[in-house]
Amino acid sequence: MILDIKNISCGYGSRTIVNNISLTVKSGEILCILGPNGAGKTTLFKTILGFLKLKTGEILIDNENISNWDRKRLARAIGYVPQAHTTPFPFTVEDVVVMGRTSHLGTMGSPSHMDIEIARKNIKMLGINYLKNKIYTEISGGERQMVLIARALTQEPDILIMDEPTSNLDFGNQVRVLRQISDLAKKGLAIIMTSHFPDHAFLCSTKVALLQKNNKFSIGSADDIVKEENLREAYGVNVKIVTTISDDGDEIKSCVPLLKN
Repeated sequence: MILDIKNISCGYGSRTIVNNISLTVKSGEILCILGPNGAGKTTLFKTILGFLKLKTGEILIDNENISNWDRKRLARAIGYVPQAHTTPFPFTVEDVVVMGRTSHLGTMGSPSHMDIEIARKNIKMLGINYLKNKIYTEISGGERQMVLIARALTQEPDILIMDEPTSNLDFGNQVRVLRQISDLAKKGLAIIMTSHFPDHAFLCSTKVALLQKNNKFSIGSADDIVKEENLREAYGVNVKIVTTISDDGDEIKSCVPLLKN
């Protein structure tokens, strides 16, 4: 599966937020998109997902333009994990995950035994079987994030879009979610995620894109994109890229913010 975004521009009404962006993500790759608030990351996602119409350019999946795909077909190809989600109804975790099968059901259809088994398989795979019968609104933020990933996987998509999947999570849950994202890519999913933490790009991405408010866009490896001068320009703060050596002898890069100007 290959997602090709070619020279797209998108935005709201007459206002263009993202202009002339191109990128490609293949099965097994993780693209981490960095950039300050307001640069257009969420706008880009809404356009890929069909919530916003393209102004220019085209979006292709396996060389097929998706502009005329209906909502169900798009949902079967692309799964979406939002930043945060709180259902107004006290559904169980299993019920929330089963909702991922909606795109596979008829207009008045209800989940079959097979649909429920697919949901249970993903709940078990993500290690959250202990949550299956709990009320979604009563579990922690980190647990909810894992449930949303399970729901997206239950769509059985080839492409997974994740809007700040570690937002509002504690350190441990951030690591668990990033580990799961890496594992999903190894299983063949093409993943696009946004993050406000440049370290995440070093930890699990295949390639990195940096989107800035002046519509400057760059894409490449983490080593090529996550540089001190690029982060300083994008975020307006000084940072230091430091390298440490793990117990296994691997180099680990991280970004350290400098409070002094």
